Amino acid sequence: MRIAASVAGAAVAGLWATAAPALAAPERTCADGTCRITLTPPQLLAAAERLIGEQHFAEAKPLVEALRLAPGFKLQTRFLGGLIAARTGDYASAADAFMAILADDPRQTRVRLELAQALMALKKTASADRQLRIAQQDADLPQQIARTIRTVRDTIRSGRAWRLDFNIGIAPDTNINNATTAQSITVLLGDQAYQADLNEDAKAKSGLGQTAQLSAGLRLPVAPNVSALAELDANGTNYGGRHFDDYAVQLAGGAEYRLTPTSSVSLEGVYARRWYGGNATTEQVGVRTGGQMVLGTRDRFGYQIDVRHVRAFFDRGYDGWQGGVYGTLEHALTRTIVMSAGPFVRRDWLREKPFSNTEIGGNVGVGGELPYGFNVGGSLGLSRAMFDAPLPIFDLKSRRDTRLVVRTTLGNRKIRLFGFSPQVNWTYNDIDSSLKLYGIERSRFEVTLARYF
Repeated sequence: MRIAASVAGAAVAGLWATAAPALAAPERTCADGTCRITLTPPQLLAAAERLIGEQHFAEAKPLVEALRLAPGFKLQTRFLGGLIAARTGDYASAADAFMAILADDPRQTRVRLELAQALMALKKTASADRQLRIAQQDADLPQQIARTIRTVRDTIRSGRAWRLDFNIGIAPDTNINNATTAQSITVLLGDQAYQADLNEDAKAKSGLGQTAQLSAGLRLPVAPNVSALAELDANGTNYGGRHFDDYAVQLAGGAEYRLTPTSSVSLEGVYARRWYGGNATTEQVGVRTGGQMVLGTRDRFGYQIDVRHVRAFFDRGYDGWQGGVYGTLEHALTRTIVMSAGPFVRRDWLREKPFSNTEIGGNVGVGGELPYGFNVGGSLGLSRAMFDAPLPIFDLKSRRDTRLVVRTTLGNRKIRLFGFSPQVNWTYNDIDSSLKLYGIERSRFEVTLARYF
């Protein structure tokens, strides 16, 4: 905590200088042995700041409460109220006050540093690290404070860190059975081609489901520069009946080795399983390795290599191996807005060659915090999949797919209901395939309440 306090202490001197031009002396009038002092709002603010700096919190509190009545001083009174709460040990109230300020104006670096200190006192180290990471993007940050922030973040990462995110809501979907967009298909029998119309069961069905996602992680130091990793990701959507219910779970465990204070590598074993329509559809067992490094104050590069054995319960022809290489470069456009981009190559080596393929593509995205508590994000992924062999019953040429995925997210952390905040996600999938049977179009909304621990 001494390290975190030094961040805030340095910030007091370097980031929030409220003393502007010299203030006029308070107006003083005396009558019948009683003197009355009249303070203007700027004088009241200066007096409250001085008392807080001298740790006279009880005396400063009524001045802050009086300042709340003055127009144009909402931010200052919120901040000073948060400071008094933090300095007197009421870290929960302090965190609420600082988060309210940042919800309206996420550019306030000084407030973000105070929030990080309060979150560390509440043992919410992962959240504190996130606030410090955003604060690092401030180009006007004095070098002394920047160095201290790096030290604090290193301390956080070397300690026990855990995360838990959960959301629950409803999911309107235009294609809950992931059906083809084709109305008919061509079937080749010998030298003859026949046109076959698809029945209603093969066509897209819309629906409204109940959805939930859970993501948890643990990083536990076990040796100098080495931490044990454990992760759990689960999600599911329930529709009326069970024919289109979709559930998935993934477990990962391994270790991370920190090469330098700003770079690390990791190795994990992975197990994943999916159920659709009440039945297990796939099981995957494999390993993944990755790494990340910080490039300056605004950029970060990461990569991941993932290799798994796939067992398909619905069709043994899909049994085999799956591997991929993924890269990501993140760049902070502003203190609170980050852009990311990266290529990927994925390969499926399956039992049946017509199902084996190579996919090459990339993703680009942007997201971050906006004023008034809004969080936004958007991404676009585009790829080309080339299959190893044709399906002679449909086409004499190997299948080719162009795949598009668009995702957007809008949330507001200023609105709270039992700690949960509203969030809306939209995902659009489009597969343009040379075999029309595999062409898919799907639009899915998720209206959820999300909580981040």
